[in-house]
Amino acid sequence: MIGYLGVDVGSVSTNLVVIDEKTNVVSYIYRRTMGEPIRAVQEGLRELKELLPSKIDIEGAGTTGSARYLSGVIVGADVIKNEITAHAVAASHFVPDVQTVLEIGGQDSKIIILREGVVVDFAMNTVCAAGTGSFLDHQAARIGIPIEEFGAYALRSEAPAQIAGRCTVFAESDMIHKQQMGYHTEDIIYGLCQSLVRNYLNNIAKGKELLSPIVFQGGVAANLGIKKAFEEVLETETIIPKHYSVMGAIGASLLAKEKMREKAKSSFKGFSTSDIEFKTSSFYCKGCSNNCEIVKIEVEEEVLACWGGRCGKWEVEQTGTTPVS
Repeated sequence: MIGYLGVDVGSVSTNLVVIDEKTNVVSYIYRRTMGEPIRAVQEGLRELKELLPSKIDIEGAGTTGSARYLSGVIVGADVIKNEITAHAVAASHFVPDVQTVLEIGGQDSKIIILREGVVVDFAMNTVCAAGTGSFLDHQAARIGIPIEEFGAYALRSEAPAQIAGRCTVFAESDMIHKQQMGYHTEDIIYGLCQSLVRNYLNNIAKGKELLSPIVFQGGVAANLGIKKAFEEVLETETIIPKHYSVMGAIGASLLAKEKMREKAKSSFKGFSTSDIEFKTSSFYCKGCSNNCEIVKIEVEEEVLACWGGRCGKWEVEQTGTTPVS
């Protein structure tokens, strides 16, 4: 069997996917990054290897996410792409005529506008947590209800509470106030879902034309209360793909498969890279007034790669082609 690996490393989760030649998902891993992206990728590779068929050749690898360059060096990526591209490619693969992609993850949210298969606009929210999964996690823990049950509670609501959603502090104090007033838990939870959706649409999606088909992906898509709230406001169906939580990694694997059409041999280092000890450090380039912070990754004092500069001076693919600070 021939497979293609996709790796998506974000601040909250690290996802790895392998697809086959027919682009079917063979297996995937969804795990917490826990502030250690190198460890998350290496342990993810170990776990993924155990789930894959014994006779499978990885003939292409792609990475995406906030730590895409770092994970690209670790696995030996053939292609490294940003999250917008990866999520758009994955959404278009499952829903070819998609025109709007709503993506809500653990720490950030994004919207992607496509027309005839091409990304024409996008926006991201990486500043405020009020419209993200981590905010819902925190509120679920405070109320004492598992986040997995949030959606079921929300769907039982008959009179949702009005929750302020522009700020996590205001939302939390408003929830406490509603509890003290005797609102039912399900009404508070669905009110929170509506609040998150309002925040998303008023900030990230503001001024954008949201046309159907609309695909909703990211970890928060598991919450049926959020799906219902989106559909009420947008007055149309939101499509949740089967593998909604690992769409970035699927996009990276699809991009890797496409890349290998023009590349003779993959740079994938194999699953044994999970046993290598990598070291990362950073320094500030003094080459100009930009004072860029450059990140470098090493193995046994050999520099594998550097990135982070605006001019590309330090970005390399192989050891020895750049000076070391």
